[in-house]
Amino acid sequence: MPSINSPLGARPARFRRERVLVVGCGDVGLRAARLLRGRVRLVALTSSPERVPALRQAGLTPVVADLDAPASLRRLSGLATRVLHLAPPARVEGARWWRDARTLGLARALRLRTLPAALVYASTSGVYGDCGGARITETRALRPDTPRAHRRVDAERTVRWLGRAGIAVRILRIPGIYAPDREGGTPRERLKKGTPVLRAEDDVYTNHIHADDLARACVAALWRGGPQRAFHVSDDSELKMGDYVDLAADLYGVARPPRIARDAAQAQLPLSLLSFMGESRRLDNTRMKRELRLRLRHPTVAAGLSALAPSPSGRGLG
Repeated sequence: MPSINSPLGARPARFRRERVLVVGCGDVGLRAARLLRGRVRLVALTSSPERVPALRQAGLTPVVADLDAPASLRRLSGLATRVLHLAPPARVEGARWWRDARTLGLARALRLRTLPAALVYASTSGVYGDCGGARITETRALRPDTPRAHRRVDAERTVRWLGRAGIAVRILRIPGIYAPDREGGTPRERLKKGTPVLRAEDDVYTNHIHADDLARACVAALWRGGPQRAFHVSDDSELKMGDYVDLAADLYGVARPPRIARDAAQAQLPLSLLSFMGESRRLDNTRMKRELRLRLRHPTVAAGLSALAPSPSGRGLG
């Protein structure tokens, strides 16, 4: 029987149903919401009033507030029994470029009243920096190399602070996300442009997860896994970036991209793409399978791409 200090305690029966707050209700958030619909009461944080009708149609109750306006987040306190935090940090310039003020503002708001039972935070595998292609577990030291990854490390520290207050915090470290119905979710446009990839001797290992499997992991982590635990949400593939793009090209029946040396890539490719070509690691997903009890529906990129290749929309892995 719930106690009066529990998120479900001492309330009329109609209010005792679990309430899940989705923070960052984009593509993955909506996929997770579809899995949860009918099982829990769903609440979505949005800073855009124009999104309210669409969120309601998707079965969520919208709350208009802004992660960049901490005072507006006070209305979230005591609202949910579980929180799925998918919102990325804002890009920050100046002396505090490494801070994630959004997660800090959310954490402070959640601590104002009755704490949720659990919070799942979507981080990135980029928090490890370059691992030289090594296979790594969640115990690997964090050594972020980019401003974006530094802000994720700061967010992880903040949610762990919440964990010390009594919330079961689970951190999902996520690699590249793909899906046929996800914007930018296939390499098809990249292949059409003939964007080069690194030659074999310069190439890096990359990791992937299908968006539907990621949504399933998010839902599982709301109830499963130990507190203050990090999980690699990655599939079983062990592919270098060039091999992955070659695989997509073969399945789509288009020309493979040219291979170039790293020096040439630095002169030809945008910084956003080069940042991914500067880090190589292979994520061990044993903990995800064992503790979240997640059985991947798309266990490898090859399996996922094979399923996506005939897609009439022309959209798939990215």
